[in-house]
Amino acid sequence: MNHFHAPRRLVIATRESALALWQAEHVRARLESLYPATVVQLLGVTTLGDRVVDRPLSAIGGKGLFVKELEVAMTDGRADLAVHSLKDVPMEMPDAFRLAAIVAREDPRDAFVSNRYATLGALPKGATVGTSSLRREAQIRERYPELKVASLRGNVNTRLRKLDTGQYGAMILAAAGLKRLGLGDRVRALLEPDESLPAPGQGALAIECRADRNDVIAALAPLSDAGTLLATTAERAFSRALSGGCTTPLAAYAQWEEGRLWIRGYLARRDGSDALRGEREAEVADSDEAEALGSGLADEFLARGAARLVLSSS
Repeated sequence: MNHFHAPRRLVIATRESALALWQAEHVRARLESLYPATVVQLLGVTTLGDRVVDRPLSAIGGKGLFVKELEVAMTDGRADLAVHSLKDVPMEMPDAFRLAAIVAREDPRDAFVSNRYATLGALPKGATVGTSSLRREAQIRERYPELKVASLRGNVNTRLRKLDTGQYGAMILAAAGLKRLGLGDRVRALLEPDESLPAPGQGALAIECRADRNDVIAALAPLSDAGTLLATTAERAFSRALSGGCTTPLAAYAQWEEGRLWIRGYLARRDGSDALRGEREAEVADSDEAEALGSGLADEFLARGAARLVLSSS
């Protein structure tokens, strides 16, 4: 064993949704097994993104709504670290914080959920598909213009209740969230990346801490997964370079295998009437090279006129 001494106590700030608590408990279990002498506790925090559920995320300020209050808890010293779905973490991090670990990715794909239909293609004309994501909406509208797409907010169980009461014919949700909550049996079909390219970071967990907490950074290092870190670094670099926030339908998915990283990107108008797709591949050994691959693909998109899509969506 190394001679690193973990802090005697670690407090994890977490949102209080079932999925966020699962994620925090997962990290707690990993830390307790690594450091048996450390007491690991959870601090539940209600974020603005959890409180305002009657409007789309893009209308009330975007992804950072799920992160800000957790950062305040760390600034105040009430918590030492926070666990997020990486896809909820804004592309620009405040200088006072850093992502100390990216945990091995769960299934990154989107899941088709319906009680009546087996696939998106089986839905009748005019059927309503629920999704919280402009990225999913654009890809559905591009491929299935005859379907209606309706906004969907609330936690996973709230969304499934809306499906079960007949408000939607089907929903598209992240496969990772359903699997983590033990709801994998609700998945009727998994959408391959060719059909619905995932969001940057989808399926991966990020652990954030204060940049000045070297003790916490060292304690979290063993939880990071090299392949997931490189893939998601490229995805986030692509999104950052195209200023991909909640108002632009943007997707990016990278896979790292045997030292090579392959990234696919997508940018579109919300109605799916205009879209750009692209991909590139390179040998990648570290985060800087992964970042360069993602931003290089973004540069290619910009050269192909991507600005018209970012501007038209905002």
